[in-house]
Amino acid sequence: MAAELIRAGKLVAFPTETVYGLGADAMNAQAIRSIYQAKKRPSGDPIIAHIASATQLEQLAISVPSLAYRVADAFWPGPLTLILSRAPSVPNEIAEGMATVAVRMPAHPVAKKLLQAAETPIGAPSANRFTHPSATTANHVLEDLDGRIDLILDGGPSTIGIESTVIDLTTEPRVLRPGGISLRELKSVIPGIETRVSFVGDQGVSVSPGQMLKHYSPKALLILFKGERERVLERLVEESSTAQSKGAKVGVLALDTDALDFPDAVHVERLPDDASLSGVSSALFASMRRLDAEGCDVILARDFGRAGLGEAVWDRLLRAAEGQVINVD
Repeated sequence: MAAELIRAGKLVAFPTETVYGLGADAMNAQAIRSIYQAKKRPSGDPIIAHIASATQLEQLAISVPSLAYRVADAFWPGPLTLILSRAPSVPNEIAEGMATVAVRMPAHPVAKKLLQAAETPIGAPSANRFTHPSATTANHVLEDLDGRIDLILDGGPSTIGIESTVIDLTTEPRVLRPGGISLRELKSVIPGIETRVSFVGDQGVSVSPGQMLKHYSPKALLILFKGERERVLERLVEESSTAQSKGAKVGVLALDTDALDFPDAVHVERLPDDASLSGVSSALFASMRRLDAEGCDVILARDFGRAGLGEAVWDRLLRAAEGQVINVD
């Protein structure tokens, strides 16, 4: 049924290992426009085309460099998106104003089966309202898009919990969005690759998804702190008390191991503490949504470092805070 809906130009939300995607036939211009309408997403924010096999690259892209196949062989299926030169048959709507296309092959078994059954590439951004925290469960999709899409496939919680890494292969290789594949892993295949993240406004145009300054944001105001760990933890406690004294309902994103003495009324989301930050990654968006559900006015968060998935976690927190960071040092 889901594959039939895709072929009919309808919208289907489906699980991937990163986050849930809102899918439509990537070769159908009207279906792609429907994604933008359902999400209230600006047309300058590109949509990733998901494929079942690397052989479909030639359907979506032209002048595909040999490096693309080496990278795909190393990391697909998985949380890596390649920016390539778009084939003429791919609708302009998938990356308006750009001659490029973003492509990835997901690893989630439900996504793989859907792509195989649909027999067409599926364009799919995250299955949420634009700027909201990404959806990592079917319930999150329902919260944001109930009545706006045709079907939700429930595949349980996403395991990685943040979006794919995006690399541009139309120029000198570069990471445009940190994600589920770390820079260190990429350097095993592309030794000279570096990260070049940008920030664009709501009406801006970008070659990569996930470049908007305000993105992945909870309803609450998110305040982000960086600096020496102990000083940051002290500041989180101070700021929570100050905000409460002004009548705000306060939430905090903290690690299990953070020793924090908050006022009783503060809502603390404890994130798993592991060296790779995979626990933080998998729980991040769900924790933001829970604090919103608690009615928090303010969410306090800290820099969790750059190990493992830390660069991607920092990127999501920075955009959730609209680029504003308080350095306590």
